[in-house]
Amino acid sequence: MRIFSAFCAAALTAATLSPALAAEPDAASEKPAAAATTEAATGNRLDALFGQLKRERNEKAAERIASRISEEWNHSGSASIDLMMTWSQTAMEGKKFDVALDFLDQVVTMEPTYAEGWNRRATVHFMMQNYAKSMADISHTLQLEPRHFGALSGMGQIMKNTGRDELALQAWQRVLDIYPMMRSAQDEVATLSEELAGEGI
Repeated sequence: MRIFSAFCAAALTAATLSPALAAEPDAASEKPAAAATTEAATGNRLDALFGQLKRERNEKAAERIASRISEEWNHSGSASIDLMMTWSQTAMEGKKFDVALDFLDQVVTMEPTYAEGWNRRATVHFMMQNYAKSMADISHTLQLEPRHFGALSGMGQIMKNTGRDELALQAWQRVLDIYPMMRSAQDEVATLSEELAGEGI
């Protein structure tokens, strides 16, 4: 945690307005407008990509579109957040889940509207089998980005792992509404539908 405290202190210091910047209100006033423009452009790109993803019937082409969507989600617009996300990914790959969570706690605190921060933390909790915490973070993710097929996939897996097959089926069906060519979702829907139909006989 000392590393994070030092990192945040450095980030806050760097973000403090210098006297020169304070003397230029026009530059400061342009910043929110520029951020809004960037956010709108990202939203437009995502809308277009999700439209393509829903229409695409070639599995490999759909995977490429999904990858482009993931790339859009990964861009936070903050160098500090992006760096912590990179560190969290490295920690996850090394199975240092507590370290990853420390970074991701910082991410969601510093940028609570960044959906991918919540989704990444949900993934770490899932890997640790902390399903209740994972579901809470999935909920945050979906509030910010209801089309997040990764978060919905995680929800489906948690529901299945905890014996709630009907809810798992609903989650996977929601994935297919967004990403019809996701093979894992197709397989899960087929398997769960068959199992639930068998239970009803």
